[in-house]
Amino acid sequence: MDQYIFKGDLNIVIDELVNLIFSELNKGEDAKIIKQRVFDYINDHMIALQQIYIWLLNNQNNSNSICMLGYFKYHGIETDINKQKAIELYRKASGLENYVAQLILINEHIYGKGFKKNYYLTFELSKKLAEEHACGMNILGHCYESGIGTNIDEEKAFEFYQKAADLGNFNALSNLGWCYYGGIGTDIKEEKSFELYQKAADLGSSNGISNLGWCYYEGIGTDVDRQKAFELYQKAANLENNGAQCRLALMYEIGDGIKKDVDQAIYWYKRAATQGNLTAQKKLDVLLKIKFVDQ
Repeated sequence: MDQYIFKGDLNIVIDELVNLIFSELNKGEDAKIIKQRVFDYINDHMIALQQIYIWLLNNQNNSNSICMLGYFKYHGIETDINKQKAIELYRKASGLENYVAQLILINEHIYGKGFKKNYYLTFELSKKLAEEHACGMNILGHCYESGIGTNIDEEKAFEFYQKAADLGNFNALSNLGWCYYGGIGTDIKEEKSFELYQKAADLGSSNGISNLGWCYYEGIGTDVDRQKAFELYQKAANLENNGAQCRLALMYEIGDGIKKDVDQAIYWYKRAATQGNLTAQKKLDVLLKIKFVDQ
């Protein structure tokens, strides 16, 4: 049994878990991978998840324990998924200057569903995090690119993406690649876009892998290679990247570069749709109707 259990003190474990989550978020790691690393840490220390959850319920006296209880409720760890309660806990921890809670809250305000968004708060929290952390720089760049809580400023978007990318943030590398592709705050340089997507992919970023597949599919900064695109989409799809799942499904649907397989197309559209990909949901509905008529 782990030494922390003998001491009756899980404070150290909770602090280390929060630090682990923040370190991974700061790199731009995918949520699914972060969750697995949380489980790996807990398993390595031979602590029962239920024991941690019960301890969290009874020790809501600092920002890390509040944030971690929110994490358990958000992901349904040893309890039912309750995202509304998780958001409440993240807000409470954020008010206590907890970086993980602030970062998760920012992402929920940008991408989440089911509660009132506050884009001004998103922008202000991003500015604060950007003072020291790559993740904040990347999100601040997104705010400037999309006009979230501020006016659109493509030059500033590029500047903050570059700063975050220089610090190794996976998502910033992909965002910077997009800037070079679309001429956002910089000149169009497709070869540079390809290079950045390749770098993000090499670091294991599912967005980088998916975007690199897109480059091979369309011939952006490289020669068209549908087989390579398929392999990269498959790799990113297996990492639960819903954009890659949707692109993979399309290749199966039309038989582009691979053998046509409507069942596989339905499977991957369904996987993407369950993650909230609206394009995938629309394509899935159409394919299911066609399949029903054909039966």
